Amino acid sequence: MGARKKRAPRRGSLGFSPRKRASRLVPRIKSWPHVDVGKPIPLAFLGYKAGMTHVFIVDDRPDSPTYGKEIFVPVTIVETPPVYVLALRLYGYDPNRGLYTLGEAWANPPVELELYRKVKTLGSFDTEKMVKSLEERLKDAVNVRILIATQPKLAGGLSKKKPDILEVKVGGVDDIPKLFEYAAGKLGSTIPVSEVLQEGQLVDVIAVTKGKGFQGVIKRWGVKELPRWHKHRKGSRRIGARSHGKGTFWETPQAGQTGFHRRTEYNKRVLMIGREGDGYKVTPAGGFLHYGIVRSDFVMLAGSVPGTPKRPIVLRWPIRPPEWYLRMGVSRPTITYVSLESKQGN
Repeated sequence: MGARKKRAPRRGSLGFSPRKRASRLVPRIKSWPHVDVGKPIPLAFLGYKAGMTHVFIVDDRPDSPTYGKEIFVPVTIVETPPVYVLALRLYGYDPNRGLYTLGEAWANPPVELELYRKVKTLGSFDTEKMVKSLEERLKDAVNVRILIATQPKLAGGLSKKKPDILEVKVGGVDDIPKLFEYAAGKLGSTIPVSEVLQEGQLVDVIAVTKGKGFQGVIKRWGVKELPRWHKHRKGSRRIGARSHGKGTFWETPQAGQTGFHRRTEYNKRVLMIGREGDGYKVTPAGGFLHYGIVRSDFVMLAGSVPGTPKRPIVLRWPIRPPEWYLRMGVSRPTITYVSLESKQGN
């Protein structure tokens, strides 16, 4: 009896097609969760990836087989200097056109923030007049958002001066006047990461992955290489012809851009939030590779995050938290050991 033909599903998810380069280094947040914590808060924060190390924590997940025991957890350190609230924006909603801008109010940032490097049209604004104009349109508002600008000069591993800007929704309560009052009060001031996130909660990480350039189908899609013990006039690292009469199937694995894609990783747990001056608690000997020393506020996340060191990382409140997290709630993890061994490969 002859051998049966081996069948297997195609490699690589088509849900990420087309695999093209990200349009921006700081990703725009397309969806926002509904959060009810009893007070207004920004629903996202922006930081910079420093590197990875590992810790030991006491497993506090009730359904885990290692509950109550010390477990090894790889962690990523994201440096998060306080962000400057640059502008306030109101959105209205229309069934035919969706969300639309009702108006904006801009702050007058200090010169040392060097925001002129990012926004060339910054001038002198009458902030109070702009805020009062927004109050008159508050009855039509369904969404309150702020524009935050990072302070990369405060980060230990960055050499750039140009800030990154991100639009963040203000949530926490279902009361537009309260959200507007909070955002207007923060306009022109800074917000630390400890005001947005807390230890033990989950966050979604949105970032641009490490770029790998133009790659073939083996690396890009993980398809099986043709047997090397046969003669292949055109090589073994290729995909066979797949057509339907008018061309090639769009599902056919093809060579092309690999990496530098916008990706979202859900439900990364915040294990620690450090303040300025606490960087020695997580910085390994010799500093993080390709980054250096953490000098400002930072967030320690369980697991890995997309991108290279120094890459902007968006930390958003979880949009689809797991069932165990909803039952357990936010609990501060117990960290028993943080590895500070050198990553230089000595």
